[in-house]
Amino acid sequence: MTTPKLLAFAGSLRRDSFNKKLVKIAAAGAEAAGAKVTYVDLKDYPMPIYDQDWFDQHGFPESVLQLKGLMKDHHGFLIASPEYNSSISGALKNMIDWTSRPEEGEAPLSLTCFKGKTAAIMATSPGGLGGLRGLNHVRSILENIGVLVIPDQKAIPGAYQAFDEAGNLVDEKTHDAIASIAAKLADVTAKLQTA
Repeated sequence: MTTPKLLAFAGSLRRDSFNKKLVKIAAAGAEAAGAKVTYVDLKDYPMPIYDQDWFDQHGFPESVLQLKGLMKDHHGFLIASPEYNSSISGALKNMIDWTSRPEEGEAPLSLTCFKGKTAAIMATSPGGLGGLRGLNHVRSILENIGVLVIPDQKAIPGAYQAFDEAGNLVDEKTHDAIASIAAKLADVTAKLQTA
C-alpha cells in the first residue's frame, strides 16, 4: 500500500493558536497510522489579499508558489480551522483563493492543489460549539473544488480549558477522537492511492 503524504496546517496565523496545537495532535495520529506528515504554519507563507488586478500586475507571490508546490506534493490535508464570526477564517480562505489559481501552463479551473486530494477537518474554539459552524463552510468550499473530505470531523469547545500548557488535549477521549480522525484520513488516502 502506498504511504499517504499529508500536509497539516491550521487556518490561523496566531502564534499560540489552539488550532495549531490541535492539528499537531492530528498529525501525530496520522503518523502513528503510517502516514508521512508535513506540518506547515500559514504565517510562514505571507500573501496579500487575493486581488485580480494585483495578480495581473505582479503574478504569484513566491510564498504562494512554495505552498502550492507542497500541496501538489501531498495526497491530502489535515486542517484545523478556527471559526471567525460563524465561518472560515480570512487567512484560510485567502490561502485557498490564491492556491486555487492556475499557474502558467495549467488549464483554468484545473485546481491542481485540490482535485483528487483528501482532507480531514477539525476545529477548536473557546465558545460552546467549538468551531462547528465554521467547519460546515470549510467542508463546502473544499468539496466544491474537488477535495474528498471524510465525514469524520471534530469540534472541541472550551479551548482555554481543553489544552494543557504543553499543548496537549487534557481529555483522553477527545485526544483519541482526533487521532482516530487522522488515522481514518491516512487509511482512506492510502487506499485511494492504490486504487
